[in-house]
Amino acid sequence: MSFFGFGQSADIEIVLDGTENRKMAEIKSEDGKKERHFLYYDGETVSGKVNVTLKKPGSKLEHQGIKIEFVGQIELYYDRGNHHEFTSLVKELARPGELMQNTLYAFEFLNVEKPFESYTGSNVRLRYFLRVTIVRRLSDVVKEEDIIVHTLSSYPDMNNSIKMEVGIEDCLHIEFEYNKSKYHLKDVIVGKIYFLLVRIKIKNMEIAIIKRETTGSGPNTFTENETIAKYEIMDGAPVRGESIPIRVFLAGYDLTPSMRDINKKFSVRYYLNLVLMDDEDRRYFKQQEITLWRKGEKTRKNLQTSATSPQLPPLMTGGTESFIPAQNHTSDPKNPTGTIEDMKRDMDEEEHSSNLTVPAVGDASSTNLTADGMDE
Repeated sequence: MSFFGFGQSADIEIVLDGTENRKMAEIKSEDGKKERHFLYYDGETVSGKVNVTLKKPGSKLEHQGIKIEFVGQIELYYDRGNHHEFTSLVKELARPGELMQNTLYAFEFLNVEKPFESYTGSNVRLRYFLRVTIVRRLSDVVKEEDIIVHTLSSYPDMNNSIKMEVGIEDCLHIEFEYNKSKYHLKDVIVGKIYFLLVRIKIKNMEIAIIKRETTGSGPNTFTENETIAKYEIMDGAPVRGESIPIRVFLAGYDLTPSMRDINKKFSVRYYLNLVLMDDEDRRYFKQQEITLWRKGEKTRKNLQTSATSPQLPPLMTGGTESFIPAQNHTSDPKNPTGTIEDMKRDMDEEEHSSNLTVPAVGDASSTNLTADGMDE
């Protein structure tokens, strides 16, 4: 609670209804620590009680009104002076007057629209909270209570596998395949790497899950990349015809659903990054965008909302169009075989071994996905 001046004369407590049966969820705070709050979904009613307790029994508290707000807002860290509210509801609890004793107020926000998922990232935070304000002449008494919102999605109508041949001309040709292009947050990525031609000495191969957060627009665009997980899937030189299996369990990682152009402020996308290293420590890589979505729990059949997440439409895909094409790449993305694309070589070992630094990507269908410090 924040008190200023005479604000010390009262305490405010917000008590939500039904907390004994409501789940709690974790979310990162700005400083990276985990916070736990009650979990809500789009369309659910938010109700409860506000307790105003006077610090000194027998004293009185003059005020210009008491109100409670339900707020959904986006905070861009580079623009902290402006909070972008996409949801704002207000209920008046008391008209101007005096409080002579501890008072209890009930409130209810019926079937509240919560279109986006709660999110804390490197440069942006999307949060929902209740704010009680006792309006006073000199300084207000304010109390905020955060909640967490999860958006649920139904199973995608189409979920094609990803299959592509990539390589370096006359040196290396490999075919990789992932079983799906869209995965729920507890899913398992299953795939394989098949070596068609090997004329360079490959030392090892790894696969990484990369989260790319893009905020702002135009000159104020900021992109942050975070390596969520990294697996070594091969150690030693492969031979022609060898097949390497891939199995990555997503349940153990701090993942969110893919988010695209949330309120025209930010996007969060996920990529599978396949990296090969030769005996001269040169790294060759290929990135493929995937879509992550949150699956509804079976116990929530009576949810008061549609199961379709607003920021994750069924047609949102991470298809083959996000690859860097070879000069003569003309294949149809729907063609599962495609043509051989050139892999990219990372010239900056130090930078690539940590979190990647990638310039902004304007549109998911762009065929010009490149990274700093990368060369052919």
